[in-house]
Amino acid sequence: MSSTPEPLRDESPGLAVVLGGTGGIGAALANGLRHQGHEVLALGRRTEPALDYADEASVARVAQAVADELARTGLPLRHLVVATGVLHDGEIQPERSWAHLDAAALQRLFLVNAVGPALVMRHCLPLLPRQSRSVAAFLSARVGSIGDNRLGGWYGYRASKAALNQLVHTAAIELARRCPHALCVALHPGTVDTGLSAPFAKTGLTVRPPEVAAQELLRVIDTLPAGSSGGFFDHQGTEVPW
Repeated sequence: MSSTPEPLRDESPGLAVVLGGTGGIGAALANGLRHQGHEVLALGRRTEPALDYADEASVARVAQAVADELARTGLPLRHLVVATGVLHDGEIQPERSWAHLDAAALQRLFLVNAVGPALVMRHCLPLLPRQSRSVAAFLSARVGSIGDNRLGGWYGYRASKAALNQLVHTAAIELARRCPHALCVALHPGTVDTGLSAPFAKTGLTVRPPEVAAQELLRVIDTLPAGSSGGFFDHQGTEVPW
C-alpha cells in the first residue's frame, strides 16, 4: 500500500465512538479516549440507542446518533472503535474438536464477530472525515490468524475473527478511495482480564487489566504509520500474520 498518503497528524480533539463501550475493554478504551481530550460516545447493548447486531435497524440508529453528535459538537469523527465480540455465551463454548461443531453456535459467533462489524462498516465508515486523519479500529484476536494457527480447536471463534480480518482489509481498500488519510485496522488486544477471557486464562499467561490493555491499544492507534491501513496488529504494534 505504498501509494497511501501519509496520515495527517492532527492532534486536535474530535469525537471518538466506542461500540461495545460498556464492556470491560470497551469502557477502558472510552475512558482512555476521554483522558486524551476527545468527546466520547460509548454505545452497547444496553445504551440508548442500543446496539443489536441481529437488528440492522439498530446499527443504522447508532450511526444516526453518531451523525447527530457530529452535527451538535461540530467535531470530526477521529476514532471509531469496535470492541464487541463473543467467545463463549452459555452453552456456546470454544470447540475442542470438529465433533463439537454446532450450526446455531457458529451462527451466533459469526453474527457478533463478523456480520455485526460489517454492518458497522456500512453505516459508520461514511461518517469519517475526508480530509483529516481518523482511525477505525476493530478488535480482533490472534487466534483469528490462519498463519499463526498451530493448535487447532476453537473453530467458530477462529473462523469468525478471520472473517472480520478479511472484512477490515477489504473495507480499508474502499475507505482509502474516499478518505485518503483514514486508517482501518484490526487489533489484537492480548489477553485481558474480562469476562470473555476469564474462563480460559492459563497459569503463566500474561493477563492485563483492561486499563493497561486500553493504554497499549490507544498507543498503537495513535502511532499507526503510513501504509498500515488494512493491517492486523497486536497491542504492541507488531503486525500479526493473516
